[in-house]
Amino acid sequence: MSARPHKKSASQEVSVIGGFFGGGIAACGAVTITNPIEVVKTRMQLQGELSAKNAHVPRPYKNPIQGVLVVYRNEGIKGCQRGLVSAWIYQLGLNGCRLGLYEPIRNTLNRLMYPSRDPHTVQNTAINVISGAVSGAAGATVGSPLFLVKTRMQSYSNSIQIGQQTHYRGVWNGLSTIYRQSGFMGLFQGVDAAIIRTAAGSSVQLPIYNFAKHELLKNQIMEEGTGLHLTSSLFAGIGVSVVMNPWDVILTRIYNQKTKLYSGPLDCLIKIVKVEGIMALYKGFEAQILRVAPHTILCLVFMEQTMKLVKGVEMTLFSAF
Repeated sequence: MSARPHKKSASQEVSVIGGFFGGGIAACGAVTITNPIEVVKTRMQLQGELSAKNAHVPRPYKNPIQGVLVVYRNEGIKGCQRGLVSAWIYQLGLNGCRLGLYEPIRNTLNRLMYPSRDPHTVQNTAINVISGAVSGAAGATVGSPLFLVKTRMQSYSNSIQIGQQTHYRGVWNGLSTIYRQSGFMGLFQGVDAAIIRTAAGSSVQLPIYNFAKHELLKNQIMEEGTGLHLTSSLFAGIGVSVVMNPWDVILTRIYNQKTKLYSGPLDCLIKIVKVEGIMALYKGFEAQILRVAPHTILCLVFMEQTMKLVKGVEMTLFSAF
């Protein structure tokens, strides 16, 4: 009797590669919708940079909605979608790693800690947090050059200049310009801040999502379906916004600088708090909520569907052998 390759059952997880593409595609769909808010958030985090909190500094962006209207009025649709292509590529790297590696890392740790239990059903908060942080840090490192270009493209405006202005014609022009001026390591300016920011957000996003989903099902508050996914994602989005915003402000400042205003994340943190006050770490928080909550909802809801699609494709391919 000849041996045949083992077929995947319907209950098995998608492969790492499948998770990479499923997570990345879901994130690209979400970022297309939320990118205008990201543009405004970036500019809100930069306005009043290192100015005393009682100084009379112009703040043209008052809130997310007004900010989007200001950008649209002055720069049109193109201005609202600045850095979108860079954001797409970044999302493929970041969320492909973060969402694609999260489950494999979590399952591996669950197998080590709970060898007699099904690793897919174990919900250990510490393991979930570690898995989110490690997968997020990997994604942040891979995607850092793209986020650097994206931040600078989104902060640039020929009508209202906020922070240090850098003009790139596109993604490749940005990457090549940075490489020409600062070498390979210049492409990874601020990667330490990116790792901290993304690890902080990733460490709470999927654990909160899975915990909320599990509790809502366990207590029979909601049934499996889109409504459950939306509600769980909303909880996750709020948690991400609260935890990540201070590190997001720091990351935006470090990525956008052309001169050495900050030597690193800690130096940036100290200078912001000392000069602008501790609440400056929550600049753009309204935009953060308005961006992260819908982005998280869209990303995770899309992911439920893209993972099913990827799983179906993989099962079809495996059944052919």
